[in-house]
Amino acid sequence: AVDEDPVRCLDPEAAREMVKHINAQRKANESIGGVWEVHVFGLVPGLGSHVSWEEKLDGKLAGAICSIQAHKAVEFGDGFELAAAPGSMSHDEIFYEDEQLTRHTNHSGGIEGGMTTGQPLVVRAAVKPIPTLTKPLQSVDLGTLEPSQALRERTDSCVVPAAGVVGEAMVAYVLADAYRAKFGGDHIDDVRSAVAAYRDRIGWPRAA
Repeated sequence: AVDEDPVRCLDPEAAREMVKHINAQRKANESIGGVWEVHVFGLVPGLGSHVSWEEKLDGKLAGAICSIQAHKAVEFGDGFELAAAPGSMSHDEIFYEDEQLTRHTNHSGGIEGGMTTGQPLVVRAAVKPIPTLTKPLQSVDLGTLEPSQALRERTDSCVVPAAGVVGEAMVAYVLADAYRAKFGGDHIDDVRSAVAAYRDRIGWPRAA
């Protein structure tokens, strides 16, 4: 359903307001940024690493997402909100229910200590307004070093919906690499068999 909406928003009323705001800014010769969000379900716990900084899954995801043009911030779960929350409201307590370790919250966004927890992975990224405007910004002529205006260009007023598609693909790529790193195999059937054996060993019955 999200792909059928022009701004890839699941809330029809919010989507209409987004389109209204984008059109208003476009008519004012402005560009605008925004935030996209990706949820990933069915991940096994333990993808990534708590040992090496360069193997932490959240670090890899953040690096991959920030490699996309115009992306300026990344957060997982409650992200920046956790900076203002007390510890008792920030961490995901662990319970043992129905012969399974479980959590009632997901403030961490499915990643803890550099590894997946088995909860839904929640990734959010901020995209700045793109600089190619129909109302040129102030710049400098490098030939004369005199004040000059940037070129007036055809532009997309808001690239956030498209950026969300790219971000979704980048998240999928990093996760596929994490599965390969943990389970090996040069054929998808081998990977699936290894994942199934791992799930049986750790007693993780949740459907992938």
